[in-house]
Amino acid sequence: MRVIVLGAGLLGVTSAYFLQQLGHEVTVIDRQATPGAETSFANGGQISVSHAEPWANPSAPLKVLQWLGQEDAPLLFRLRADMRQWLWGLQFLRNCTPARTRHNIEQIVRLGTYSRSVLQQLRAATGIAYDQRTQGILHFYTNAKEFDGALAPAEQMRQLGCERQVISADEAVRIEPALAHIRPQLAGATYTAEDESGDANQFTRELARLCEAAGVQFRMGHHITALREAGGHIDHVELTNAEGRFERVRGDAFVLAMGSFSPLLAQPLGIRLPIYPAKGYSVTMPVKNASMAHEVSLTDDEFKLVFSRYTSAQGDRLRIAGTAELNGYDRNLNPMRCEAIVRRVEQLFPGAGDTSQAQFWTGLRPATPSNVPLIGKTKVANLFLNTGHGTLGWTHACGSGKALAHIVSGLAPEVDFAFTGTADRAAPGRKMAATAPSQRAVNNA
Repeated sequence: MRVIVLGAGLLGVTSAYFLQQLGHEVTVIDRQATPGAETSFANGGQISVSHAEPWANPSAPLKVLQWLGQEDAPLLFRLRADMRQWLWGLQFLRNCTPARTRHNIEQIVRLGTYSRSVLQQLRAATGIAYDQRTQGILHFYTNAKEFDGALAPAEQMRQLGCERQVISADEAVRIEPALAHIRPQLAGATYTAEDESGDANQFTRELARLCEAAGVQFRMGHHITALREAGGHIDHVELTNAEGRFERVRGDAFVLAMGSFSPLLAQPLGIRLPIYPAKGYSVTMPVKNASMAHEVSLTDDEFKLVFSRYTSAQGDRLRIAGTAELNGYDRNLNPMRCEAIVRRVEQLFPGAGDTSQAQFWTGLRPATPSNVPLIGKTKVANLFLNTGHGTLGWTHACGSGKALAHIVSGLAPEVDFAFTGTADRAAPGRKMAATAPSQRAVNNA
């Protein structure tokens, strides 16, 4: 089949790679000049199966109320006259029950474990390099209440096969000596040795090169304006090319992997995707004092920040990313939120990074209320979804791309996950039943 992938971020490029591996003729379309130039550009860098507790959990409603109006809050609802935001917020609250939280953790861990394995297989097969580190991820807590609240989710993750081990503060310092500075404040930690980190943007660009070498076409600098349906199928995608000319591109199947912009293309087709942009921030700075800088990738759950370190020929860089601001499609940098990240870094690792050379960035994460992404079929027979990954796009990219490629090919995915529009299941690798897609476009409302 000729498959048109809409979006050249992590999810679009991994989809293209695995679709081509299954023998399809693939074209990727994106408005940017290079792959991975938007939400995949400067994220936190973690392959973090252990980061599976969704934002929507039983403790979230009270925290959100406490954070309202705080410009530097980890999660900031900037209330707008925006019906999509309000509907998303109501669905978010629905997902804060213990039962829904447990269900969502299960989906996130299953997909994450599978995806990490697929990434490792891809790396072994291709030799792709992206400043990766395989030293695990350590979650640390400077608040006893936050640490206590992490114990039950960590136990559930272990039952699902994610070895997120609870460790003492002393053990945390042994694993990451840079935490010695805050040893008196440490309430506890968890450690997942199998988790990884790496530069997601570099990975996306390198994988795109491998795709091109295998025959995948990339049409960069092309603005997608509409999907046109005829007879229950997508007939073509409309776009303006790099020269500003109008074009129609036809294909046998279409994959919507445009992150936060996916709902805007889907809505005219009668498909309402529960995705809202959650603006995340990151800061990247050179290492200034190597003895104070962390080596292991870290997660500061209380402040909703993740820490990674990249080593390349240009020297070592620290990447700190996190927080979420629900403020529509605004991508302006809020100085107070930038300063809050730097302030926390300096509290934890004083002098580790050269703050005078800090580079700030924002990206619009495509967040679902449940934190469970939308992967699979829609009610339009040849339109497929690979979107809504929120803060875990890098963690879930390879598994999502491979699973989506199987679904497009009529094969059952290799992972047990709540895919959209796939009520009929088959054993992994077997053909799926040739029935019409479910009329319910998504299953994560």
